[in-house]
Amino acid sequence: MNAIDLSRRNFLVGATAATGGLTLGFTIPFADEAAAQGLPPEVNAWVVVKPDDTVVIRIARVEMGQGTITGLAQLVAEELEADWSKVTTEYPTPGQNLARKRVWGNFQTAGSQGIRQSAVYVRQGGAAARMMLVQAAANEWKVPVAECTVAKGVISHKASNRTITYGKVADAAAKLEAPKEPALKDPKDWTIAGKPMKRLHQAGKVNGAQIYSIDHKMPGMLNAAVQDCPIVGGKLKSFDASKAEKMPGVKKVVRVENAVAVIADTWWRAKTALEAVKFDYDEGPHAKLDSASIAATLKAGLDAPEAFVGNKAGDAAAAIAGAVKKVEAVYSVPYQHHAPMEPLNATARYTPEKCEVWTATQNAEAALAAVSQGVGLPLDKCDVYRLDLGGGFGRRATSQDFARQAALIAKEMPGVPIKMIWSREEDQRHGTYHPITQCKLVGGLDKDGNLVGLQMRISGQSIQATIRPEGLDKDGRDAFTFQGLNPGGAEGAFGYSIPNLLIDHAMRNPPIRPGFWRGVNNNQNAIYTECFMDELAHAAGVDPLEFRRRLMKNHPKHLAVLNAVADKGGWGKPAAPGVFRGLAQHMGYGSYVAACAEVSVDAKGVLKVHRIVAATDCGHAVNPRQIEGQIEGSFAYGLGAAMLQEITIKDGRIEQENFDTYPILRMEDMPAVESIVMPSGGFWGGVGEPTIFVAAPAVLNAIFAATGKRVRNMPIKNTDLRKA
Repeated sequence: MNAIDLSRRNFLVGATAATGGLTLGFTIPFADEAAAQGLPPEVNAWVVVKPDDTVVIRIARVEMGQGTITGLAQLVAEELEADWSKVTTEYPTPGQNLARKRVWGNFQTAGSQGIRQSAVYVRQGGAAARMMLVQAAANEWKVPVAECTVAKGVISHKASNRTITYGKVADAAAKLEAPKEPALKDPKDWTIAGKPMKRLHQAGKVNGAQIYSIDHKMPGMLNAAVQDCPIVGGKLKSFDASKAEKMPGVKKVVRVENAVAVIADTWWRAKTALEAVKFDYDEGPHAKLDSASIAATLKAGLDAPEAFVGNKAGDAAAAIAGAVKKVEAVYSVPYQHHAPMEPLNATARYTPEKCEVWTATQNAEAALAAVSQGVGLPLDKCDVYRLDLGGGFGRRATSQDFARQAALIAKEMPGVPIKMIWSREEDQRHGTYHPITQCKLVGGLDKDGNLVGLQMRISGQSIQATIRPEGLDKDGRDAFTFQGLNPGGAEGAFGYSIPNLLIDHAMRNPPIRPGFWRGVNNNQNAIYTECFMDELAHAAGVDPLEFRRRLMKNHPKHLAVLNAVADKGGWGKPAAPGVFRGLAQHMGYGSYVAACAEVSVDAKGVLKVHRIVAATDCGHAVNPRQIEGQIEGSFAYGLGAAMLQEITIKDGRIEQENFDTYPILRMEDMPAVESIVMPSGGFWGGVGEPTIFVAAPAVLNAIFAATGKRVRNMPIKNTDLRKA
């Protein structure tokens, strides 16, 4: 079936699925067209070499501050044997990808997939291009290709003392047949990948030249502000825009599905006019929904007879019943918003023949499908042009409601580019929030303080049940709920061997829309397991590190990162006066992570996180400097959530509408972070999300050491930390 003929639904499902088993060719069907337009020829889909020897590497994933562009470019340039100083990048569009039978593979940037799930085939792209370029030089010189060598984009033939640059043979190389299975370098021989290269485009981010989606401008562009119904499940009945339509700069006021958009010459004028619109809503069935009723629903699930099993060994109930000591605790994590610094936005231009959208999206293929479906044009009559993101954290990954909405607004004024920006309040009210859960844990200890049984009941939302029900298994179970708690697997393996174990999930889905939030379910699962392990250790009278070690003998990679942070963090040695330590470890998105936190709590109950030592084993480290930056950034994000952030509901409405009520971590509260990057090789793990898992539990365990108080309900700000 031709890719253009794919149904929108099937394409959307395919665009959001993982790329396991995807086979990519390196054919170049558009080389002749490029030459006809006077463009530099692409050697293959990944590599374009200009006559001045500039190497353009095409990147399917997107940049949102995590360094994916640089890391992927390093991998391609490594196999290409390019001159790194001459490397730049560009994004292909999802429309181009579709037309070329998805030659670039998956466009989604989420779940720490950027490098770990595309490393092999992008390296193959670089290796294939190198072989074609060298073959072109050998053909020109009429010598065996085996006699040619290449370094930093210069091909040499030692016997005849001849050299030639990539730019001189790119045209000829583009006409060659691509090798089927190019061999890849051994990572021990890397000279570009694996090195702490400076980020590409870093200067533009420092001097302000970098363009983000919200900065995008076009000739004749208008601006739009929108307001959707603020009540969960509510509907827009009618609106009165008579006053707004007469205000300065206003061009048009339109209804777009459940929202009203004001189109004006500037966004501020559009927003000001929108405030003059009178709305009449049907508040719907959830007008009285509040956080207390949601919490009660989840609490009931903690002891419900029915649940989906995620991990089971032996007979946990019997082992706990016969234990010398029984320990029990209930934890909870609230809804949380992604709160990217750049609110959701998109610029769209619609004509009956073509709809184009310029936006910051983590999944351009899903955005293309949403735009196509929204405006009613075939996929090949639409396209999405990606711009760098001012933060994503998962909000721009699955739901492409903002891209669809921008396209629908543009359809009201054909031929006119319109930039739609959500206000901060609109962004906060219409998120896809980190799912709310509660967890009841019960453990049994024998006379020697050994853990003989553990029951862990999670009660709360399933993300997939709401936004991607086809992702549930045949019994309706959401495997994603058990991230980090599974018996095995790269997406998150449980790091403890417990003879009698039961981890299950009572699915409870309130009407608040959940979504994939940086780290997803690993975040709360790490809090639940690592804080309870600390509780069990203290109940057993065993050092928390030693208690974990007893259970981790069969999990050497988990144990290695834990030992690394304990050693560097000074575990077992005196800390500074008034400073206390806590540990945590976890595994997810292919990587093993651990943290040792140092905190103090003063007489007024004010928490200070002084230092965090963090270890990551991600298999292969493509850019150690970027990994360190990612670790630091994940702690800033994770600690802000743990300490300060929660989304609450009252009368069917989100209560936290801006940063005054939904604060982020301030620089003065950021601890010193010491990173240990310890790649053990042999696998590809993620970096952007994993270390966030251990941010909260390490700090929570340190808080207990400092105060004797257990913080079991997030965020920490809601607990009085003053010593009793």
